[in-house]
Amino acid sequence: MSLPAVPFAAASAEADGNLFISKDRIARAKSAYTTRHVPREAMRRLLKSASPVAGDLVLARVARLGQHEHIERPDGRRAKLWEGDEIIVAYGNRYAPDQFEAYVPDDLGPCHLVAGGGVASRVTAQHSAMKRATEIVPLGLLSDLAGERLNLIRSGLPPVASLHRKPYVFAVLGSSMNAGKTTTAAAIIRGLSRAGYAVGAAKVTGTGSGGDRWAMVDAGADVVLDFTDAGHPSTFGLPPWRIEQLLGLLIGHLAREGVEGIVIELADGLLLEDTGGLVESETFHRLVDGVVFASNSAMGAKSGADWLGARDVPLIALSGILTTSPLAAREAEKATGLPVLSRHDLAQSAWWSELNAGPSGPPRR
Repeated sequence: MSLPAVPFAAASAEADGNLFISKDRIARAKSAYTTRHVPREAMRRLLKSASPVAGDLVLARVARLGQHEHIERPDGRRAKLWEGDEIIVAYGNRYAPDQFEAYVPDDLGPCHLVAGGGVASRVTAQHSAMKRATEIVPLGLLSDLAGERLNLIRSGLPPVASLHRKPYVFAVLGSSMNAGKTTTAAAIIRGLSRAGYAVGAAKVTGTGSGGDRWAMVDAGADVVLDFTDAGHPSTFGLPPWRIEQLLGLLIGHLAREGVEGIVIELADGLLLEDTGGLVESETFHRLVDGVVFASNSAMGAKSGADWLGARDVPLIALSGILTTSPLAAREAEKATGLPVLSRHDLAQSAWWSELNAGPSGPPRR
C-alpha cells in the first residue's frame, strides 16, 4: 500500500513575494538553542528578499552535512541533522581560532551552520583540522504577522536599575580557545556551591551554544545566563560599548536573583580585541573583583599574568589545561608567583578562603 502524498511547502505566496508559513511547518523544523526565547507562534511569515543582520531568525534547509552534524535544541538535546532538514537558526558572526571565522552575509544566498547552537554565517577561514562547514540554504527570514522580522534582540533581557548590592564577581579569562576556561569556571561554581553559597553564572562573550551553560548548571549554579539571553547569537563584531553593557546587564540580572557569588566567563584569549578591550575597560574593573586565568602552557600563563598585571587586573590564581601537567604547573607557579589550582582544587569548598578572595557574609543556604 502506498502512502498518501504529504505537501512539503506549506506556505502561500503574497504579491510582495513574502510568504505566510504554516504552524505545522514551523513545528516540524528543528529549532536551535539560540532561538529559544522567540515563541514559535510569532513565526508567521517568510521574508524572501531581505538583507540579514546579526540576530535575525532564518528558516533554512540543510544542503550538505559537514563539521556540524547535530543541532542543539532549546532544551540542550543534540538532534541529528539530515540533508533536507529544515532548521530555525539565527544569523551571527563567529570567531573561533580552533574552528571557523565567519560573517553574516549581506544576502540570503547559501551559507553555513557555523555553530551547533544555531548560528548561520558565511565561512571565510577555518582551522585545518576541521571538516568543511555544514552547508545550508536560507529559505527566508522569519517575521511576525505584521511582517516585522524576528530578531533575537526583541526577546532580550530588559535593562536593570543600578545595583544596590553587588555580589563578589569572579571572572575566568584564558590564553586561547580550549585553554580550560569553562572547566575552570565550573569548578569555581562547584566550590562556592559546596561551601553553601547561592551562585550565579554567566557566559558574557562567545558564540551561541548551550554547552557552557549546561556545564555551569551541572556544577551547581542557581541561576545561569549568557549573551543569547540578552539577544545576541554571538558577541564577535559587537561594538565595545555594547559588550561592556552586556557585562553589566548579565551581572545585574544575576544580582537581582539574590546570589552571593557570581562567576563569569569570557570566550577565547586576551588577544581577541573584544575580550582584551572589555578587560581593559572601566566597567570590567568596576564590576569584577577577582580573576582566575586559564592557560594550556606555562608560557601562556606567564604571558597572560604579565598582560593582566600591566593593567592592574586583580589576578588571584592560574588554572586550565596546564594543571594536567605537574611540570607545567610548577613552571607557571615559579614564573608568576601565583598559585596554580586544578579543577579539583577549585571545586573544594575552602579554596576561596585560602586565597582570601571569596564572597563575604554568611551562606544563605
